[in-house]
Amino acid sequence: MTTIYVLDGRHIHTLEDFWRVIGESVNGPGGYFGKNLDALADCLRGGFGTPDDGDFRFEWHDHAYAREALGHPETVRQLEIRLTRCHFTNRESVAAELAAAKDGRGPTVFDWLVGIFEGEAPGVLTLC
Repeated sequence: MTTIYVLDGRHIHTLEDFWRVIGESVNGPGGYFGKNLDALADCLRGGFGTPDDGDFRFEWHDHAYAREALGHPETVRQLEIRLTRCHFTNRESVAAELAAAKDGRGPTVFDWLVGIFEGEAPGVLTLC
């Protein structure tokens, strides 16, 4: 039987909110399902609270709210954080991404998340 996890897009205003909402959806209050993009990819590969047989799906309800909240302004905020933490060899590329986001160009945080779902667990995410 397929396990369905529901993400409520109305509760996602920042990337940090996304981590909380997905963690609680999969593992209950205070639950963990990644707190960075690499961890999300790892979690989607299985284990970490998802069924061992891999038969699970995510429904992202009211995703349009989250898509707007996780748009270019949130992307700018996240890239500014990343720029302060990244290895010096990555600063130029992160700065370029940041400049594009400030101009309203390039992928957004929402795009990053959906891309990870599609790349690591194709077909498990439904945008509702």
